[in-house]
Amino acid sequence: FWFVPAVEVKIEVVIPEKERSKEEMSPNGKASPLIYKVNGTARHYHLEEHPIASNPYHNPKDVVEASVCHVKDLENGQMREVDLGCGKALLIKESGEFHAVGHKCPHYGAPLVKGVLSKGRVRCPWHGACFNIGTGDIEDFPGLDSLPRFQVKIEKEKVYIRASKQALQTQRRTKMMAKCISLSNYNLSSTNVLIIGAGAAGLVCAETLRQEGFSDRIVMCTMDRHLPYDRPKLSKSMDSHPEQIALRPKEFFCTYDIEVLTEMQVAAVDIKSKIAVFKDGFKMEYNKLLIATGNTPKALSCKGKEMENVFNIRTPEDANRVVKLATSKNVVIVGASFLGMEVAAYLTERAHSVSLVELEEVPFKKFFGERVGRAVMKMFENNRVKFYMQTEVSELREQEGKLKEVVLKSGKVLRADVCVVGVGAVPATGFLKQSGINIDSKGFIVVNKMMQTNIPGVFAAGDAVTFPLALRNNKKVNVPHWQMAHMHGRIAALNMLAHGTEISTVPYLWTAMFGKSIRYAGHGEGFDDVVIQGDLDELKFVAFYTKSDEVVAVASMNYDPIVSKVAEVLAAGRTIRKRDVE
Repeated sequence: FWFVPAVEVKIEVVIPEKERSKEEMSPNGKASPLIYKVNGTARHYHLEEHPIASNPYHNPKDVVEASVCHVKDLENGQMREVDLGCGKALLIKESGEFHAVGHKCPHYGAPLVKGVLSKGRVRCPWHGACFNIGTGDIEDFPGLDSLPRFQVKIEKEKVYIRASKQALQTQRRTKMMAKCISLSNYNLSSTNVLIIGAGAAGLVCAETLRQEGFSDRIVMCTMDRHLPYDRPKLSKSMDSHPEQIALRPKEFFCTYDIEVLTEMQVAAVDIKSKIAVFKDGFKMEYNKLLIATGNTPKALSCKGKEMENVFNIRTPEDANRVVKLATSKNVVIVGASFLGMEVAAYLTERAHSVSLVELEEVPFKKFFGERVGRAVMKMFENNRVKFYMQTEVSELREQEGKLKEVVLKSGKVLRADVCVVGVGAVPATGFLKQSGINIDSKGFIVVNKMMQTNIPGVFAAGDAVTFPLALRNNKKVNVPHWQMAHMHGRIAALNMLAHGTEISTVPYLWTAMFGKSIRYAGHGEGFDDVVIQGDLDELKFVAFYTKSDEVVAVASMNYDPIVSKVAEVLAAGRTIRKRDVE
């Protein structure tokens, strides 16, 4: 019997001064929104300068140092979560070098040790965000923040980590730099960059410009009454308040001089004179323009569609009101879309009954295929959701001005106190029809790999665009995913600054229902076969979607981190053959 002394690893957390104030700006900061109401009122807003917080790491008491392992405890390509007493770090060994970064994904707190390490970056096992292991920088989305990076010291075969307690506890680092001149110096009716839309694409574009040192005026405008928020949460966590799901607190926008005009709708764009005309008559000149207007939910075309208690879930107020009205009542959801199914899952424990009406025979059939769709449907049926498939709504009936019944074309009449409509969406691009900006037959804005439209200086991003997808031989596609909107915004910003950056990201999405998540990566449109491993009945499976002989997408449930692994392989430009997964 012989004893090998443990080798310790030292990691030191170093956060540059420019990034200090970032940790305080959690995406869910509970601050009341900063709202510029400009409907007919004076439009002069002077934002006072917000000095960046003083360095929180000068205090030696804020620093912790710990020995975490022997150098031989980790092989190349291995990751380990290590405890420093007041928080944890992720220790990584790749190509003989040790790195240490935050151990939780800043997006939703996924343990990165369960993610995928590949060629200098770690990919989150839940939603696919990627971080550089050397710098901690976010390289693929979703999420807005990077990881704190900690220095690693090796002494006498021991690995040590030295870290700021604050960085260990926040597990995030906001990569912002540029500050710009006071707004009082601006001509109020002109801006260097105008961003129409304040979703993920618009916000990431504005943040990326500031990160890259752009210090001129940035104005975002939105029809919404709130600052940018996490829209996918509206159907997954329906009683969330706007400040709980805000992507950035109001102080963030003040600190980095990103102006947000709320409840402001652009009615037309004059590309010759570079002017955006708002619905209320206000005009704003721009130098560079990003159109990130997203989409508009489709309405039902039947009698009674305008009635009270019939909802599209578009805003936090819509979602909150549905939850309130649905409690102990009868709910009918029209459309087994992602939104419809997520709303059904959320309301089952609150409502008296939940019925779902869908034209297809199986939910998600076009997206996940029939077998996965049936497994999901069975899970819903086991949770008291009643399906009415291969039919549609013919009429919504009222009693005393309120919704009472939903009549189906099959003749069935459903009791309904609330109706939620999730029958798809159309791109919100009607205001561009006469603009000269290239729009396809379905209303999508056509862009190239740099998110540029056919008009110089005009970019577009998010759900309203079709763009060339590298993964599918640059086929023009529309990918209305939260992660993709983030990346579109980043690519657009980099190319506004003439970086010549092309988009090559792998689409990644997820849905959460009854405490279970389906993860999905790739682009499976037009798949001709599905190879399933695992057990669909047990809801533990991975499904590979193939076209000809090639895997074009993957979905899984309770099978992490397989989807992130496949996303990394596809991101590296490698092909997965059908025979490899059979």
